[in-house]
Amino acid sequence: MTTVDNQLQPLPHRPAVPPIQEKLDYADLAVIDLAKAATPEGRAELVVQLCDAMRDVGFFYVINHGYTQEQNNRIFDIAEATFAQVSDEEKRRYEGNLPVTGTYQGYKLQNYWEIDNGVKDKVEQYNVHRDSSKREHPEFLRPFLPEIDAFCQHSHYNVVHPLLRLLATALELPEDALARLHNFDGVGESAVRFMKYHPRTQDEEEKTKQTWLKGHTDIGCLSVLWSQPISGLQVLSPDGKWRWIKHIDNALVINAGDTLEFLSGGYFRATIHRVIQPIVEQRSLGRLAVIYFAMADDHVKLTPLSESPVLQRNGIKRRFSDEDAPTMEDWRTGITKAYGKTQLKQTEEGVQEELVHGVVVKHFY
Repeated sequence: MTTVDNQLQPLPHRPAVPPIQEKLDYADLAVIDLAKAATPEGRAELVVQLCDAMRDVGFFYVINHGYTQEQNNRIFDIAEATFAQVSDEEKRRYEGNLPVTGTYQGYKLQNYWEIDNGVKDKVEQYNVHRDSSKREHPEFLRPFLPEIDAFCQHSHYNVVHPLLRLLATALELPEDALARLHNFDGVGESAVRFMKYHPRTQDEEEKTKQTWLKGHTDIGCLSVLWSQPISGLQVLSPDGKWRWIKHIDNALVINAGDTLEFLSGGYFRATIHRVIQPIVEQRSLGRLAVIYFAMADDHVKLTPLSESPVLQRNGIKRRFSDEDAPTMEDWRTGITKAYGKTQLKQTEEGVQEELVHGVVVKHFY
């Protein structure tokens, strides 16, 4: 495991954001206490709780994940500095080549995606592979790479793998059935993403119906979002209503992605979520996100784990035949290259579609 020197490089500290005063319609999400996984009784309780959350909303909170509030603040300070302390010229030098590589490594600059009606995005990203040595990084960021490496390892081993073991147990599979498909040292694209949403003009908000990122499902297995206080994230609830995700200090907000839905034969659902303009009291503030995306190893074929007794009892919902199933690499590169660049087909009110590897991929707004 990566170790971090106690003498940390100094960084500007992000000012605290006051609690939201407006009353919002929040999603009712389960809170998974990972400390309970230390005992057989606690694990059994978590399996039931997690299974229910995954089959209902597909979003849930995690607490007692092993990071302190101080460590949480530190990774957000690094994320903020990745955008604030690096010049536009240097960002362009470290820009990822998404259309060619199908990977988000490096910067994604603003105005790359089309949101709607000719309006481009106002989102900056910097993506660091779980093995940061895979590519070079801006000079400013290099002293912080040991901390980013440690953050990725913690997210993978202390959050993602424990959850995958619980989910495998819920499917009545060997405990490591899912974790062994998500190897930290394997060939794949699990990575941390720093993501900065910048405020837009009123005209841009009107043309996009206040949508900053259309409703979508994530590519990978689990997305680990470190909760932050600026509003904007919403989940499409089972009753068809968009509901806000509430901020909880030092909690994680986790959702299932396409990969988990494919591997579980539809038993666990990939979660539809979006980002919209923050509420009025926060609209002058940039929205910063820190996310760890856990993806299966590139060679894994995304066919259902049909040996699961649970799937055998409940039936398997396939999005493609086993013969036509893409690998993780096929799926992630196909989605990444297409997202925000292809012409979408309007199929119903609030829904647009595209085809990726013969699978209908929906976008909601």
